[in-house]
Amino acid sequence: MDKVQQAQLFEKMTLQTPARIGVGRTGTRPLTEEILKLRLAHAQAVDSVYGEVSAVTLEAFGLFAVNTMFGDKETYLKRPDRGRVLTEEAGAEITERCVHKPQVQIVISDGLSAKAVDDNLPDILPALIDSLAINKLGSGTPFFVRGGRVGCMDDIGRLLEPEVLVLLIGERPGLEAAASMSAYMCYQPRPGKKDSDRMVISNIHRRGTPPIEAGAHIGTILRKMIEQQVSGVNLIL
Repeated sequence: MDKVQQAQLFEKMTLQTPARIGVGRTGTRPLTEEILKLRLAHAQAVDSVYGEVSAVTLEAFGLFAVNTMFGDKETYLKRPDRGRVLTEEAGAEITERCVHKPQVQIVISDGLSAKAVDDNLPDILPALIDSLAINKLGSGTPFFVRGGRVGCMDDIGRLLEPEVLVLLIGERPGLEAAASMSAYMCYQPRPGKKDSDRMVISNIHRRGTPPIEAGAHIGTILRKMIEQQVSGVNLIL
């Protein structure tokens, strides 16, 4: 393979992945331009973790907000267990304001990326609601959870007893995807559920799984969960 063919192959590879390949170097050091890009991506990832979901985003969809036992961001990062349990005040508010025993319960949480909620919710939530209608599924009262971990699904399930629950939550940001969201789904979530009982669609963002496409697909998965009365590794897709 000559140098022209190598260059063409390399260009093709760089177009197919966001990974940092072929960035060039001077001696043993990366190029200054690439170092600056890396630092920018790192700063964006940190901002995502420590940021707050915009009040405008929550107001646009009429979402009320409750807290887990996370306390603050530093504690949230060091104590994942606290993000799995709601505060007593949160439990009381959810119990008062939400429909009980809905067919589908939608919950949104910042998780590890507030930016994921701000960027993706305007597309994924309307698409999900449309998909529920198409699949003839009823839904409860959606709300937002600050400092949530995936396991908070079980605490919410204990309170509201939905048939299925979907949690739209910000993922741990990477250096190429600071605004990535996941959709976790579970049939009859309750304390004691295992990770293998959940379904997930991950990498939901504009350069990954498009939010609109993900929202439409979630409705189909939820319908199958209800039909088969199961989720996780035992669900037949």
